[in-house]
Amino acid sequence: MAGIYIHIPFCKKACHYCNFHFSTSQQQMPEMVKAIGNEATIRQSYLTEKVDTIYFGGGTPSLLTKHEVKSTIERLRELFEVAEDAEISLEANPDDITEDKLIGWKDAGINRLSIGIQSFFEEDLRWMNRAHNAAQAMACIELAQKKGFTNITIDLIYGTPHLTDEKWKLNVATALALHIPHLSCYALTVEPKTALAKMIATHPSENVDADKQARHFLLLTQWLSDAGFEHYEISNFALAGFRSRHNSSYWQGKPYLGLGPSAHSFNGAGRQWNIANNALYLKSLEKGIVPFEAEVLTAAQQLNEYIMTSLRTIEGISMKRVTENWGNEKQAKLINTAQKHILRGHLVLVKDILQLSAEGKFLADGIAADLFTDQ
Repeated sequence: MAGIYIHIPFCKKACHYCNFHFSTSQQQMPEMVKAIGNEATIRQSYLTEKVDTIYFGGGTPSLLTKHEVKSTIERLRELFEVAEDAEISLEANPDDITEDKLIGWKDAGINRLSIGIQSFFEEDLRWMNRAHNAAQAMACIELAQKKGFTNITIDLIYGTPHLTDEKWKLNVATALALHIPHLSCYALTVEPKTALAKMIATHPSENVDADKQARHFLLLTQWLSDAGFEHYEISNFALAGFRSRHNSSYWQGKPYLGLGPSAHSFNGAGRQWNIANNALYLKSLEKGIVPFEAEVLTAAQQLNEYIMTSLRTIEGISMKRVTENWGNEKQAKLINTAQKHILRGHLVLVKDILQLSAEGKFLADGIAADLFTDQ
């Protein structure tokens, strides 16, 4: 099975923490939808497997008209063998969600919504420079459920300077009270060249507190475990049957095709990524050219890719798979490097599976980097 990711590079406004590729001018949106369709035609041969998931990301895909969403899905079904029960997700901002759009999305084939809530508190949303308000955060979920969407995930951000433990608890409790079956929860990251980085550098905003973020993470895992959620990936929690099939395919190393400016693709042996420039992307597609760069992964890079993605999941790193694909020497070296993390209580080795402990999950990126092979 394979996946298709569609990057819609437009937003109403720039959130202070965001470093994704987007434009706040929406004038080129119809032209962009057409170009993405043309790219799909050109790259039809990239995927040989049946397509199991389609994901509209961004940017803000909910800015698209319902007709643009439907025509894009229809184009993909014409070009690729898309499973009848494919998971088709759309990222949406609360302020874009209307009854008319929800009906249109369902008609187009969207069966999973990823809603960028971030917080249910007005002051937090203003601080982040979000386009929606707290009332819309609540109302959009209830409206989506009323219109028949049961597979809903929301994003929440923790560890922000003004988010107390009590407010964080209330954010999570609100999500649970709304019967959301999947949550993606992220520690606030200060990315270079963002408004937030500048705010911190010039001191109008406090910097993030790593200790508070770790505390929020541990509290989160306990609250959601008590509520019956499976912590199946570092930032993702789901009730039974509601894992993200699309994101899970990334972590399982399945092939995927990325369409649109800045979108990435992966076929197991190599990666390629489109230019992160809307004007140049459009100009190239007018000429029938997909503007991308590519790299072929070495055996060591493929192993590191497996370490990085698998360690983030509940399934962990299979020593059997490492031996089968990369040899006994690599497996032995990996076990040897992991020993200090096992002794610290950050990794556990159960049978032939290497997994992060509860405490180790917050340190996942650093541990994975330490486990990487250099040759």
